[in-house]
Amino acid sequence: MNSQHEENPHIGSSFDDFLSEEAILEDVTAVATKRVIAWQISEGMSSLKLSKTAMAKKMHTSRASLNRLLDEEDTSLTLTTLVSAAAALGKKVKIELEPA
Repeated sequence: MNSQHEENPHIGSSFDDFLSEEAILEDVTAVATKRVIAWQISEGMSSLKLSKTAMAKKMHTSRASLNRLLDEEDTSLTLTTLVSAAAALGKKVKIELEPA
């Protein structure tokens, strides 16, 4: 009689273990992080009643660059752009590395 573990090797493992095995953990983490950042910037713009045009002007960048920053699926992001967006919202950026 086979145990459930022998029938399905993922039983008892964590979702992170599954994603690591599938080699997509980093991609999923990057997209999740970008979604949070885009949401925070969007919420900040909303609370300050800033249009995309006004926000881009405060950031000294183009509206296209702001659109990329707000695109939840586009994980390419420079720290300069992030710091500029935070400053335009009267905020600062805090990034830290944590143990895995």
